[in-house]
Amino acid sequence: MIERFQKWMRNKGVPTLFDDNIPRHIAVIMDGNGRWANRKGLPRFAGHHSGMKAVKRITIAADAIGVKYLTMYAFSTENWKRPKEEVDFLMKLPQEFLAIELQELIDKNVQVRMMGYKEDLPEHTLRAIEEAESKTKNNTGLVLNFALNYGSRRELAETVKEIAKRVESGELSAEQITEEQIERQLLSSHLPDPDLLIRTSGELRLSNFMLWQLAYSELWFTDVYWPEFTEAHLYEAIAEYQRRTRRYGGLS
Repeated sequence: MIERFQKWMRNKGVPTLFDDNIPRHIAVIMDGNGRWANRKGLPRFAGHHSGMKAVKRITIAADAIGVKYLTMYAFSTENWKRPKEEVDFLMKLPQEFLAIELQELIDKNVQVRMMGYKEDLPEHTLRAIEEAESKTKNNTGLVLNFALNYGSRRELAETVKEIAKRVESGELSAEQITEEQIERQLLSSHLPDPDLLIRTSGELRLSNFMLWQLAYSELWFTDVYWPEFTEAHLYEAIAEYQRRTRRYGGLS
C-alpha cells in the first residue's frame, strides 16, 4: 500500500516509509486553529473551520497507509472555559463535519467512535455523533475516534471511583486491582494504546490527554498549525517514528 506514495513523498522531500512499521494507533492533539486564523487576520471561527478540513485530509491519508486507529483530540473538558460563542461554534462542528463527510467515511469503510462524556454535550452534537457511530459500527477499516469532552484526569478519577465501588461491594479485592483492571475501566478500553502522539502548533505538553495511555508512546511535535498540517507532515512524523527504537524499559 505504501508503494503508491513513495514517488509522491520523494517529490515532497518526505523520507520513505516502511510498510511493516506503520504505527497502529496515532493520537493527535490538533492545536493552533485560532493562532492560524489570527495570523491571517481571520476570526478564530475560520481557524476551527479550516481545522475541520484537516481532519478529513489526515484521516484519508492515515487510512491509505494502513493506520488502524486515529484519535483526534477535538474538545477537552477544560475547553468549556472558553467564551460561550466559541464553545457554541465548536459544538456545531461535529454536526457540520459529519453532514458533509459521513457518506465518504462510510464508503471508505471508516468506523467513527467517540471517547468522552456524552452527558455534557448539546443534543445536536450528541445526535450527530451517535448517528455516525450507528451508521459506521459495522465498518472494518480505520477507526476514527474523536476525543470529545474528554479529560484524562476526569477519566482516571472516574476509573478509581468505579473500582472502589467494586471493592466496596465485594466484587473485587484490593489485591485484584491490576493495570489490566484499570485499563478495562478507561474510556479507551476499546482501543490499543497510541504508538505515536502528534501535537501541532509548537506546544510541548500533553494538555490532559490520554495520560495513562501515552506512557510508552513516541511523541512528535511540530510548529505547524493544525489547519496547515498536510499528508507530508503526517508522513514526516511516521518516518521519525520508524527511526526510533521502542524499548518499553528494556534493552534493545
